[in-house]
Amino acid sequence: MRYLITGHAGFIGSALSNLLVLNKKDTVVGLDNFNKYYDVSLKKKRVQMIKKKSKKNFKSINCDLRNKVKLKKIFLKYKFDVVINLAAQAGIRYSLKKPEEYITTNINGFFNLIDLSKKHKVKKFIYASSSSVYGNSKNKIFKENDLTNKPLQIYAATKISNELIAHVYSHLYNFKTIGLRFFTVYGPWGRPDMAIFKFTKNILKKKNIDLYNFGKNQRDYTYIDDVTKCIKNICNSKKHKNLNYQILNIGNNKPIKTLKMVKILEKNLNKTAKKKLTDSFIADSFKTAANNNLIKKRYGLNVKTPITTGLKNFVQWYKSFFKIKY
Repeated sequence: MRYLITGHAGFIGSALSNLLVLNKKDTVVGLDNFNKYYDVSLKKKRVQMIKKKSKKNFKSINCDLRNKVKLKKIFLKYKFDVVINLAAQAGIRYSLKKPEEYITTNINGFFNLIDLSKKHKVKKFIYASSSSVYGNSKNKIFKENDLTNKPLQIYAATKISNELIAHVYSHLYNFKTIGLRFFTVYGPWGRPDMAIFKFTKNILKKKNIDLYNFGKNQRDYTYIDDVTKCIKNICNSKKHKNLNYQILNIGNNKPIKTLKMVKILEKNLNKTAKKKLTDSFIADSFKTAANNNLIKKRYGLNVKTPITTGLKNFVQWYKSFFKIKY
């Protein structure tokens, strides 16, 4: 199997690459533009780890999805079986400052990739969507067939656009696309801009942590290993050959309040957080909660790592990575 993973220096992309390169019969090509949205050195260290694990079956290429000329050459050279698009301009708050980055990268870049994948007869086109597409849904749990027409920020709007473009390609060209709506993915090697990473850093440095909506927001935290196993199994599955367009939730179905997450962090760090309780942030969802029945039904997959286990693993990695003495 010949895989293309875009965003391979990112959190999910690097974790998935680490998993796929273990099969020496497979070839994994990673694309990333190594942008400076967060620490580039962390991205490079992730790639170094992939190279160490690989059996000379991994190639890292610096490429921006907006560069269609370079993308064309890569597709011609490697002839991919599966394309997994995990590249995007991430971050909800940043999208309020630099909305144009999200349009050009997450929509124009996505179009370049799906269009080339179709032209080169890729067998499966898998791409990252997001739980943010549900906005402030009033439903207790979010199902794939819920309405997604009221995004709260540009980031979510670009993810909805990706799903619509994928639907068009599946409908017009008999092209297999699978969109994965990720719910707050966390774990070792995570993103520094996300709450768990930022809170851990600030708690250790005895700095304030900002708890929007007074810590009452709920998130469906999903552990990274569960996510990568799901993607790998979907790549390898021979089920649903005639189902061209799919949208699947990948979440834990166990949302918890931010305050509870912080308490678990405090226990693992053996430190008390300095909490700054503030009002709601305009671009934040109050709650995310994945109904994961569809992915269980179609692929027999289960997302089950408890937040207590996941946070323990993250804290252990964080202390080791940043050489923090216990």
